[in-house]
Amino acid sequence: MADPKGFLTTPRETACSRPVAERLQDWNEVYVPGSLLPIISKQAGRCMDCGIPFCHNGCPLGNLIPEWNDFAYREDWSAASERLHATNNFPEFTGRLCPAPCESACVLGINQPAVTIKNVEVSIIDKAWDNGNVTPQPPERLSGKTAAVIGSGPAGLAAAQQLTRAGHTVVVYERADRIGGLLRYGIPEFKMEKVHINRRIEQMRAEGTKFRTGIEIGRDLSATDLRKRFDAVVIAAGATVSRDLPVLGRDLKGIHFAMEYLPLANKVQEGDFMTPPITAEGKHVVVIGGGDTGADCVGTAHRQGAASVTQLEIMPRPSEDRPTGQPWPTFPMLYKVTSAHEEGGERIYSVSTTHFEGDEDGNVQALHLVEVEFKDGRLEQKPGTERVLPAQLVTLAMGFTGTDQANGLVSQFDLELDERGNVARDASYATNVDGVFVAGDAGRGQSLIVWAIAEGRSAARGVDRYLTGSSALPYPVKPTDRSLMV
Repeated sequence: MADPKGFLTTPRETACSRPVAERLQDWNEVYVPGSLLPIISKQAGRCMDCGIPFCHNGCPLGNLIPEWNDFAYREDWSAASERLHATNNFPEFTGRLCPAPCESACVLGINQPAVTIKNVEVSIIDKAWDNGNVTPQPPERLSGKTAAVIGSGPAGLAAAQQLTRAGHTVVVYERADRIGGLLRYGIPEFKMEKVHINRRIEQMRAEGTKFRTGIEIGRDLSATDLRKRFDAVVIAAGATVSRDLPVLGRDLKGIHFAMEYLPLANKVQEGDFMTPPITAEGKHVVVIGGGDTGADCVGTAHRQGAASVTQLEIMPRPSEDRPTGQPWPTFPMLYKVTSAHEEGGERIYSVSTTHFEGDEDGNVQALHLVEVEFKDGRLEQKPGTERVLPAQLVTLAMGFTGTDQANGLVSQFDLELDERGNVARDASYATNVDGVFVAGDAGRGQSLIVWAIAEGRSAARGVDRYLTGSSALPYPVKPTDRSLMV
């Protein structure tokens, strides 16, 4: 146990954010650099090292949280990094982007503010990079087996790194021009600077993983050719089909999916554009969808100089306290104020868009909405609550419906789908096609980064067993395991 009285004597403290007026002028991460280091040792000391650490179960990766909390408290950063990497390939990603279901399952959180597990995690890995403790881990010998990974998001990268370290020759195929998937082009720079992806890619290259960008399996390279070249294939293509809003006026100019809007802003930061082809500058912006992707659109619009930003959500506003129907240690649906919401804008709950209105040139100018309420378990419109919002840019951030089937990947592999439209798999992450496996959102459906990494690691074990007959790789989760997450 780190500090036997830490949970009694030390209040919870989290990372300090930069002033709003300052951070809106750039795209750097919103937190004050180095603000955690003076406090993180004592924060780690709040961990009670519970006899039954529910945080392990709250985390799909099964992170050894009490162990690295103890090392962080003692400022043994090398040992803390080793324990952190024992279960997580990319803690700098999860430490910045994960909603921290581990903290919802923290035993201290029953009657006090939970341990700042996420802040401790990111402090450990940042310190590890600074101290040179993150180094390539090439395999001692090669197996002679080859594996292809389709998709370079967190699931694909985790699978590729595990398989490379097991001695297989691994090639990652990415249809975009850079590696990283939605980590690269879906997550704004102010949430995670891309240097964190770049140095992991360099580590993986040094270990032996090969990367091929600008190649879309199903279009640029057929599934048949891919299977001829490799002994096994891991499909980690994500659930990239955006949910649409089929209402009158949807075809007006200025209405875009979030994943059409956000990547262009990131490409500006990569140096591809001076200004983004789709910009919020000077416009009244409406974001439809109240989740994290919607918040990313809000923060991006603020930085582009929007005249106003309004975020719409069809569901009622969540409670600020844990609902009775979501008891500890489950992951509760709570009202969340992200850094983007701190920066301004309006959030409107329990509303539904009825139609869009355009000008004579076919540009969207307004959005018509109506309030909704639950009646007999169904959402119904409330008469007399219609209103109009000015809107010259609308982003649709309503989630995703599944893996892209238009490029032929699913049909060319002849993959079976489950009842939810995801690629079906068995307990070893194998599909109905011999030697073809699936991990992450492609098989699970839209989910969290921590689940993607866990599934990538687990799928790698299934592939390793398929290629060699046995595997020493860890197996964090089974495809049917939902842990304590909703």
